[in-house]
Amino acid sequence: MDKDRARSKNENLIDRIKKLGSLLVAFSGGVDSTFLLAVAHQILGEKAMAATASSEIHSHSEIKEAGDFTRTRNIKHIIFPSHEMSLSIFVSNGADRCYHCKRHLFDSLSAIAEENGMAHVAHGANVDDLNDYRPGFRAAKETGVLAPLIAAGLNKEEIRFLSKEMGLSNWNKPAMPCLATRIPYGSPITGEKLKMIEKAEAFLLEKGFFENRVRHHGSTATIEVNTGKLKDALEEKIRKSILKYFHGIGFEHIALDMEGYVSGKMNRGLRGKAE
Repeated sequence: MDKDRARSKNENLIDRIKKLGSLLVAFSGGVDSTFLLAVAHQILGEKAMAATASSEIHSHSEIKEAGDFTRTRNIKHIIFPSHEMSLSIFVSNGADRCYHCKRHLFDSLSAIAEENGMAHVAHGANVDDLNDYRPGFRAAKETGVLAPLIAAGLNKEEIRFLSKEMGLSNWNKPAMPCLATRIPYGSPITGEKLKMIEKAEAFLLEKGFFENRVRHHGSTATIEVNTGKLKDALEEKIRKSILKYFHGIGFEHIALDMEGYVSGKMNRGLRGKAE
């Protein structure tokens, strides 16, 4: 990575944010939205604020971390119920699930921005996200939600580097998209499935698998961890503890994906599909 190039892109981002005047950031607590919010607050002060959706599809720990970050920096922050599970078209889990979720979210954020005198809404998508199937981008375009990190040309590696330079503690945090992404398209999303996934991934995290996914395939849990941790997952004591816990929360079968963790794996077969 070219560090000077990353810093130049950051200056571009700063210039863009200055011109906005005020900004509401869709804040998940992940690396990208944290960086965007930190830069916006640094530039705009009280004219920058955060809004975080709270529902069954979002990990409780992620929402808590988001709240902790804004409190320590004295950033105005609204946590609001997003009610995605009330949308039948979302729960049915078609290939355009993300579009309907994001459209619902961005409509809510636009209303929050208007109520609080924020001229613009932005989300933390970066240029690497353009390489995957992202129907949520269509929702952003329709609702006028900006993607300043993309506009500045920043990718994930550069954002992590710049976040570390800014002293953001989560600069190396693993990606954590919504829990619904662990359920195969066409399989209905339920509160029970989401709770099982959240509990299972939290358990693996406690066992030292800092980057993991638990895919919900009916009665089967498919575990993904980094390839360097596959041996650890098969160590007898760890293996037995995983089996016991996963059986206890409702999974009948537990499988370890030998390919390891791959972001966006559930989107295979959908790439190249027009939004």
